[in-house]
Amino acid sequence: MTADSTAGSSSERADTERAVIPTLADYPHHMALQTRWMDNDIYGHVNNVTYYSYFDTVANAWMVAHGLDIQDGPVIGVVAESTCRYHREIAFPDALMLGLRIDKLGNRAVTWGIGIFREGESQAVAHGTFVHVFVGRDDRRPVVPPEPLATALKELAEASGRGSDPGRVTGR
Repeated sequence: MTADSTAGSSSERADTERAVIPTLADYPHHMALQTRWMDNDIYGHVNNVTYYSYFDTVANAWMVAHGLDIQDGPVIGVVAESTCRYHREIAFPDALMLGLRIDKLGNRAVTWGIGIFREGESQAVAHGTFVHVFVGRDDRRPVVPPEPLATALKELAEASGRGSDPGRVTGR
């Protein structure tokens, strides 16, 4: 047998990767969020697009709390990419806990790792990524995030186990 054959097929490896469900402990920042009646769709569960609004909420709330002026500041964060893996359904009136970490920190962008948890549960009902690129409000050209946000991003990257090397990516 070759080393490749003992590792399994690419579809088996993909199944194993999908089976890894993050826990709340994988995320250093937590934020409570209450589902709303309007989050449910006709099938009686939170609609898939609503998960992205939860991602947007936890990332932006964290950035605002750490110095990003989304109303009048010269720098804003725009979403360049997002992903989501769904593990279990949630529905109104579930209370949620959102987990936030940094998966990659660059000079002008951050890749957030985000987990959605039913309150009191340790395994994610969904998890994914959200990439913010920092741009000038007026010209929309990439820029370095302002202080104190830049320092807070570095600190959260450290707490996320991502180190202080802005280009370093580590797996979780």
